[in-house]
Amino acid sequence: MKHLLANTPLAALLACLPLAAALAQPVAAPAQAGRWVTESGNLEVDIAPCGDAWCGTVTRVIANRSMSAPGSDMQAADSRPALGMVILTGLRPGSEGVLDGQIYNRENGKTYSARLTPDGADQMQVRAYIGMPMLGKTQLWRRPAPASTPAEAARCAAWACGSPRWCSPGWRLRPAC
Repeated sequence: MKHLLANTPLAALLACLPLAAALAQPVAAPAQAGRWVTESGNLEVDIAPCGDAWCGTVTRVIANRSMSAPGSDMQAADSRPALGMVILTGLRPGSEGVLDGQIYNRENGKTYSARLTPDGADQMQVRAYIGMPMLGKTQLWRRPAPASTPAEAARCAAWACGSPRWCSPGWRLRPAC
């Protein structure tokens, strides 16, 4: 006995429903998602979805220290404001939990390949390179420490330009002025 729906468009549609349901499941966020403070302590960067990849956008400017000349202020090759700048682009999952994409260095105005590797719950290795990862340089980015009390959070948000405060244990934060 032949089934009434066999070889009909409705049968084809019903056969595709499990596949469509599987594809519609949300993709789990990588360990690298969220906010990070760069190794230099200059920027806070938020890694979030953007289109079909992940990107990192500067959400706070903390300081302006040079990475190439320690102890001096950075002279950015890019005159655009850092706040809101997308410095990590095209980040896609690679092997063993890494994200591979590109990183923009505003100090020299160049874009490099990048590999972001989780290093515990609150640290991430960011390796910028040209060609092969072994020919690059690794930075250690850390999660920003939360303010310990609501009063401390309010004090940190209300500080005046030029008067840095200790807002969280271990982090000397400077305002973005």
